[in-house]
Amino acid sequence: MGHESYEDAKKKVFKGMLLLAVVTLIEVIFSLFGKGHIIAGMEDITWVAYVVGLIIIILSIYKAYFIVYEFMHMKHEVKGLAMSVLLPTLLLVWAIIAFFQEGNRWGESRELVKEKNAIESDQYFIDSDADDVKEIKEEDVQGNHSDDNH
Repeated sequence: MGHESYEDAKKKVFKGMLLLAVVTLIEVIFSLFGKGHIIAGMEDITWVAYVVGLIIIILSIYKAYFIVYEFMHMKHEVKGLAMSVLLPTLLLVWAIIAFFQEGNRWGESRELVKEKNAIESDQYFIDSDADDVKEIKEEDVQGNHSDDNH
């Protein structure tokens, strides 16, 4: 863009914005389709959700690629500089995926702890009720024997 006229650069920017708008519109349409807002019942089909998710991911990656290479001018840079920007970005994406996995695992572990605590507390109440009943019966028995002795 550095050697282009202002009008040519402006046209290029508007073409890029139009392309991004169209791709975003396609993403929204696929999302609405996958959630069952366009065709009822599609949200219940598992493979449709996976296909829609994959399409949205691919389109989002394309938009990111386009923004970095066109608007951030990475296509005009030397390969080493472009890689010094893109590789940390890939590591960031990897870290986000790892954090989601770890958070999911933590959530599952937390649910197991809650279930175990609920079972233990229920068991405590059952045991304490049984002990109370046993103690009452022993008191009644002892009370009846003491009444018989008088």
